[in-house]
Amino acid sequence: MPHLRSVTPRSPSAKFVSAEAEAQTKAKAKPVDLSGYTRVKQELVDPPFAPKHDQVAKGGPKIVEVELVTEERLITVDEDTGASIWALTYNGSVPGPLIIVHEGDYVELTLRNPENSIMEHNIDFHASTGALGGGGLTHVYPGEEAVLRWKATKPGVFTYHCAPGGAMIPYHVTHGMNGAVMVLPRDGLKDRDGNPLRYDSIAYIGEQDFYLPQDENGDYKTYEAAGDDYADSIDAMRTLVPTHSVFNGSVGALTGDHALRAKVGETVLMIHNQANRDSRPHLIGGHGEYVWEAGSFSDAPQTGLESWFIRGGSAGAALYTFQQPGVYAYVNHNLIEAALLGATAHFVVDGEWDNELMEQVVAPRATSV
Repeated sequence: MPHLRSVTPRSPSAKFVSAEAEAQTKAKAKPVDLSGYTRVKQELVDPPFAPKHDQVAKGGPKIVEVELVTEERLITVDEDTGASIWALTYNGSVPGPLIIVHEGDYVELTLRNPENSIMEHNIDFHASTGALGGGGLTHVYPGEEAVLRWKATKPGVFTYHCAPGGAMIPYHVTHGMNGAVMVLPRDGLKDRDGNPLRYDSIAYIGEQDFYLPQDENGDYKTYEAAGDDYADSIDAMRTLVPTHSVFNGSVGALTGDHALRAKVGETVLMIHNQANRDSRPHLIGGHGEYVWEAGSFSDAPQTGLESWFIRGGSAGAALYTFQQPGVYAYVNHNLIEAALLGATAHFVVDGEWDNELMEQVVAPRATSV
């Protein structure tokens, strides 16, 4: 199959990306003084986990080296129906890995597109400044790589995604090519009064809307290679009605044997990324004790929320300390999406039950009335 770069017309948006890259490369900017910065390599891990990091920065600002390799891979979205998609990914996962740095650090990304890829790819960091978030400087065809360095000037959690131009932008994003960056304040997270907030673990949840083409019988279509579904997917995407809205790539990816784990007394930072549609996270049985709904750590967190709002094209964070054992469902509280489209995760929490917080006074029995 020929590469889509040779069969898909370049859109005005794609030409804009090229023009932006050309403008940047011709600019006569002064070289950056990187003296005083130490280099560290961040080993990225698969979601829902987070890379090793310090909650409070140690030493001065750093140049944090990360590597993302684009991978076009066939994944099963729902085992019960056999629904599948040729996912477009960073490092093979949906969402792409979580990157964590501190305010004032540099992110130095190597973006590599293997020779066996079908499509061109790039990356737009919502946390960065200029050049279409890096999208204008990271446009790589199969067999190419690019290195981008950008300064983390704004603390918070932010989306990143592929944005090659035109209709290819939503096509890539709704095929899984997105992830999140967390830029921590150098002195860590704090409440509105300046008191430190700490967490024991991170649960990194990427909500993904898929628009899988179906045949006249309602069965999901299958394709031989990445990109073969392009025309059908564009038609499905125009409906604005997803066939699936899942956490971390597939129905049940964070339930059952893959459920998130915690203990009573442990504090979890839940990072929620949605690169395309609005979402309304809710922890059934718990709360958003501290919530950075819009993702900005420069703003004081909201407190005591029952549900919170994640705008399409952004990430947010919520902090909660578990107080009771059991299974907690973390859902998109558009319950149609949670129950019918797949937007559900589970926390399995171990520990001792506290009757002061909740007690079954009478078990279900036949009514006497």
